[in-house]
Amino acid sequence: MAALRPSGRAFLPPLCRAFAGPGCQRAPERGAERRDAASGRVSGFCPPRKSCHDWIGPPDKHSNLRPVYFYVPENESPLEQKLRQLRQETQEWNQQFWANQNLTFRKEKEEFIHSRLKARGLELRAGSGQKATLDAEEMADFYKEFLRKNFLKHMYYNRDWYKRNFAITFFMGKVALERVWNKLRPKPKTST
Repeated sequence: MAALRPSGRAFLPPLCRAFAGPGCQRAPERGAERRDAASGRVSGFCPPRKSCHDWIGPPDKHSNLRPVYFYVPENESPLEQKLRQLRQETQEWNQQFWANQNLTFRKEKEEFIHSRLKARGLELRAGSGQKATLDAEEMADFYKEFLRKNFLKHMYYNRDWYKRNFAITFFMGKVALERVWNKLRPKPKTST
């Protein structure tokens, strides 16, 4: 939810909302496209039709990340479109990485617990029906091994994450300069 300025106008956080643009009207074909794409996502969340801001949805059940539903302004410039698309691609890439990583983590954790319990001659469920667990020290062995096995994967992820964020920041600067230029440049004289 946006904080309100004393004048009553909504103040939007600069990083993710700065590029929404002055026009609050959604282009019909783009708006419909956006709503259709949003319905195909994991969550059933869809921002209101007349919204002119980015929305952050509920956490994805696989990646645990909150998806951003990007606003598409009616008068979006090619540079603004490139920035939005880069942000969307980065979000999808990030969601996919963490969904896969979390799936791998859960699977290997269950296998680790099962193998340790089996080595002790215990079942996954105790006689009372309660799920058997391992103590913190044994689980620390799993976490340490999991991080060791995935060190390179995380290193490459971090490298790519920084590259993508640098590119996004670069395009944000270009869009900001374009907007300043558009406000400052002389307007063509209209003849009546």
